[in-house]
Amino acid sequence: MPALPYQRLGVNIDHVATVRNARGTPTPDPLRAAHLAAKAGADGITAHLREDRRHIVDDDIARLKGAIELPLNFEMAATEEMVAIALRHRPHAACIVPEKREERTTEGGLDAVGQHNHLKPLVAKLSDAGIRVSLFIEADPRQLEMAVQLGAPVVELHTGRYCEIEGAEREAELLRIQKAAAHCQQLGLECHAGHGLNYENVGPIAAIANVRELNIGHFLIGEAIFVGLEPAIREMRRLMDVARGAAA
Repeated sequence: MPALPYQRLGVNIDHVATVRNARGTPTPDPLRAAHLAAKAGADGITAHLREDRRHIVDDDIARLKGAIELPLNFEMAATEEMVAIALRHRPHAACIVPEKREERTTEGGLDAVGQHNHLKPLVAKLSDAGIRVSLFIEADPRQLEMAVQLGAPVVELHTGRYCEIEGAEREAELLRIQKAAAHCQQLGLECHAGHGLNYENVGPIAAIANVRELNIGHFLIGEAIFVGLEPAIREMRRLMDVARGAAA
């Protein structure tokens, strides 16, 4: 069988900023993390500028866009404020995610079906500026089909539930993600995946042929405490490549 296409690794550096903000000091610096990620083989940098600025802040986005050579994936809520910031900095990509102030992290996927009227003009503004738009959604055919209607060329499948459950339930969720990735190909969508992935569970997701990019952050930043950021990223890259090779 032919080898699977190369799968990109986007490294989310949000929680470097979380640690920095805990003390209100300049360090650890997310920009330094981005440079180390590039050195370790990352294919892109992801940063989520939340409404409450709990980790990444506006100046981080400006510095990242100005100083890194890797593509910047700007995660954002579907608000006019965030659209204006994206248009100001023109990142390579903007991934629209659901966001609630009270949540610890992003809970579930964006309801593109229910928010069609709100999302349509935002997607259009970003696309017209040359920013590649992706929607962070569940592995649900209705959401995928709505992404096409909205004009988003990319979707990122939410893998949180897959990562949180075990046994037969995980196998069922994996099958749902596999079917969604295949449906993406039929619809002409580029398929990405992310949320909650770690060394133990990344293999089956990495092995899905149509998933062209994984975005991973929290686990890598946590692992970096013990082994360093570059080794943590290199090991994730290795596991992704092993899974792709075995699936070919």
